[in-house]
Order: sequence, then structure tokens, then C-alpha cells
Amino acid sequence: MKIGIIGAGNIGGNLTRRLTALGHEVSVANSRGPQTLTELAKETGATPVTVGEAARGAEIVVVTVPVKAVPGLPSGLLDGAADGFVVIDTGNYYPQQRDGRIAEIEDGLTESRWAERQLGHPVIKAFNGTYAQDILDRPRPAGDPDRVALPVAGDDEAAKRKVRDLIDELGFDTVDAGGLDDSWRQQPGTPVYGLREGVEGVTKALSEASPERTPDFTA
Repeated sequence: MKIGIIGAGNIGGNLTRRLTALGHEVSVANSRGPQTLTELAKETGATPVTVGEAARGAEIVVVTVPVKAVPGLPSGLLDGAADGFVVIDTGNYYPQQRDGRIAEIEDGLTESRWAERQLGHPVIKAFNGTYAQDILDRPRPAGDPDRVALPVAGDDEAAKRKVRDLIDELGFDTVDAGGLDDSWRQQPGTPVYGLREGVEGVTKALSEASPERTPDFTA
């Protein structure tokens, strides 16, 4: 599958490593330009591109940049992606630590719904509470009792299934976390955020979440 990854930080870099190892054709971009991705490209075989080129022909586009950077992504970013392409948003809103105050999110809009509006295309929220190193270290075969589950939220069931199948291929179980307006259940400060448990534990944690943001994640 052709996959575009926008953001080559901890999550984006490790997804590039795993997805290329699984045989996917990966294009990867960051804000500093493809010339800064030479080492990652050499290590993985991924193709370094500009942000504006990352989605070209892609069936899945992973947007893994700071929330505050999403509005500054190039216009037409998703033009040229494959028919029926899916966008994965891995973002988290860190108002005190990084992003500053975003009024719509503070007023109750979920982080990924906000990102979706900036991008102009539906998104699936996944990987936002995953430790980046776990993408490399914790894959397990299906049925393994130590297999970790990841919550996945989104409105398009077919798109969500495509993302869940990809995560399964990466070596993790998934739990359907509902629609995008339910994705507050996996935002920072909730019980599932950073949780390393299986399907049962993740399902329980999602059910125990509160829509009220904790003080650490409120501007």
C-alpha cells in the first residue's frame, strides 16, 4: 500500500520504520524539508518528499504534527491522493506545554474534529496515546496474551476498518472508540491515554473517561 506520512518525529519516524519493513511504499515529509530526512530514508527505504508531495497517490495519509501546526499545512495538501484515501490524525492538544490556547477545542470541540476542519477531509483518530517506542518494541501476533490494543475513533466505518486492519498488521489489537465526537475518550488525561493493555482493559478505560479536561491539558 502507498502511505504518506506528514511529520517525521517520534511517531512518524517509527511508523515509517515499521511500515516500510512490512513492505509498504512510504513517502515521508517534515517541516524542514526532504534533505533533512536522508538518514531515515537510508535506514528504511522510504522516499523523502516535501509536505505538499506526501499525499500524492497515497491510500493512507498519516498526519502526525503538533496540533498548532495543522492550520499551517499547505493548501491542497491532500490533492492527488488515491481515490477513497484515509487520513489518520495522531494529534494531541497540549495547550500549556506546546500548542497555546485553541478556543474551539477549549469550547468542547474534539481535537480530531478540529483537525478535520483544518484539513478539509474526514479523519480517523489513532496512535495519539501510543508510546512511540512501543511501535517498534511491542508488536505481538494475533492472539498473544501480551498484545496491546489501541483505540480508534472515526465516523466512516470503512475508513476506520482500513485503519484497524493496518494496526493489526503492525501487531496491535484495536478497540472501536466510536465516532470522532466521542474521541475525547482517548485524549490526554483520560484513563486510556498511554495505557498498555489489551482489548478488555482499553474498552474499560474508554468507558471510564470524562469529557472534562484535566487541568494539565486546559489553557
